[in-house]
Amino acid sequence: MDFGAARLSRVSSVRRVCLAFVAAIALGANQAPPTPSELYGDLFVEVQEQRIFGDNKTFVDAVPLRAPEQIMADYRAAPPSDAEALRAFVLANFSVPGIAPTAPLALREHIRALWPDLVRQPRKEVEGGSLVALPSPYVVPGGRFREIYYWDTYFTMEGLRADGEAVLVDNMIDDFVSLIERFGHVPNGTRTYYVSRSQPPFFALTLDLSENTDPVVIARRLAALRTEYAFWTKGESCATKASPCERVVVMPDGSILNRYWDGRDTPRDESFAEDRATAAEVVGEPAEKVYRNLRAAAESGWDFSSRWFADGRTLATIRTTDIVPVDLNSLLYAMEMRIARGCREAGDQACADGFAARASARRAAIRKYLWVDGEARYADWSRLENRPIPGLTAATLYPLFTGVATPDEASKVARTTQDLLVAPGGLRTSLVRTGQQWDAPNGWAPLQWIAVMGLERYGHDELARQIASRWIDTVDRTYRETGKMLEKYDVEEQKPGGGGEYPTQDGFGWTNGVASALLEKYPGLAPADAR
Repeated sequence: MDFGAARLSRVSSVRRVCLAFVAAIALGANQAPPTPSELYGDLFVEVQEQRIFGDNKTFVDAVPLRAPEQIMADYRAAPPSDAEALRAFVLANFSVPGIAPTAPLALREHIRALWPDLVRQPRKEVEGGSLVALPSPYVVPGGRFREIYYWDTYFTMEGLRADGEAVLVDNMIDDFVSLIERFGHVPNGTRTYYVSRSQPPFFALTLDLSENTDPVVIARRLAALRTEYAFWTKGESCATKASPCERVVVMPDGSILNRYWDGRDTPRDESFAEDRATAAEVVGEPAEKVYRNLRAAAESGWDFSSRWFADGRTLATIRTTDIVPVDLNSLLYAMEMRIARGCREAGDQACADGFAARASARRAAIRKYLWVDGEARYADWSRLENRPIPGLTAATLYPLFTGVATPDEASKVARTTQDLLVAPGGLRTSLVRTGQQWDAPNGWAPLQWIAVMGLERYGHDELARQIASRWIDTVDRTYRETGKMLEKYDVEEQKPGGGGEYPTQDGFGWTNGVASALLEKYPGLAPADAR
């Protein structure tokens, strides 16, 4: 064999291949690939001009899920009738940046699959760390909320019970008992920086969710409930008409109601820079007073809301400790009623009679000072102005939820709710837009549950179901667009909510809980029914 000739032949072949490759590149350089506007024609124009995704770059970066000619054939055969249908068509045919694909699971199944992801096992406290240890497994809200939170947990438990997680419900009640035995109350959350305050007191209502009948367990829980009550009423020994003490306010006729408060008057550890900035904006008030009011609003769970602002608009006018809130006092009424019942069942009639009398006195005071008959609403009370505070909020439904309202008052609140608070996507939190998260246009899972259960309690079943239906639709729509369960929602436009000190979080404990509980309560309320 002539190896030299063979080598020359191989070199010649390689050279021919290289020249052909270069020629192909040169040809391709003169034939640019088609752009999205060229590929998708009328579909492209409609998506961009109707701003289906807001940013025109979103659609042009989308990846087709099948051949473009097949997508366009279907589009031309049945053009979407409106913007919502157009968006649905695009999401069904493209992988769109920043938007999760169509959810593979139905809403209820997705929630059930999420619970294990939100469960945390007991951990030991670490010296120098902020986590407060708990004895039993528990569920966290999700996102930045990596610990148990007080009032969140009640609504989470409602969903856990609906989803057959009775053991986990009892575990979390045991965790609350442990916290009360250690600190005298359930802290805002299980971090050292939360211990100086609590949150809306739902512990009494969590006991209604337990199936445990062990007399020893029941006695321990009743003792914990009475300890928590002592925490909320500790100021009775020092409060006067002129000066509240801790969480106790003496009303003009001498009756006792309560307020939110915090044992500290420094910036919150978890919002240190934000609190210092707020205090710097306030003229004529000591920074310590501003900090106490910010902390008290955090105890309310409504951090932050026009409810607490002197001008109804601005955080710098916050005055939480000067307000007697309708939700807190409704919950304390429920606590007093359950302590009375527990004492009666334990054979302690003196205790039962004493707490029943306290509940009766509180109910009378709520109806005297917090009911505004001419406006058909329950309100918070301004201690400084000696009158109900203007402005309707979803807190007006708490007296229905706990049974404080009369049937006539409940009917009036129902009409007010129907006329002013019901939005396309559920119950509005308030009627004003302040940029704070506990105001319009946001809606929150706990407030939907309070409304639904309160309205049903007084026979307003149709309105209760309407609110549930609209809320489930909002949650389901957003889940199918984002793949997430969110902390809060815009109930005007049925999309993720906004406002407040931090970005909207996903997870999300109380949204999962209320959604599952509502779907269990209304078996025929599939998400599609609400559309």
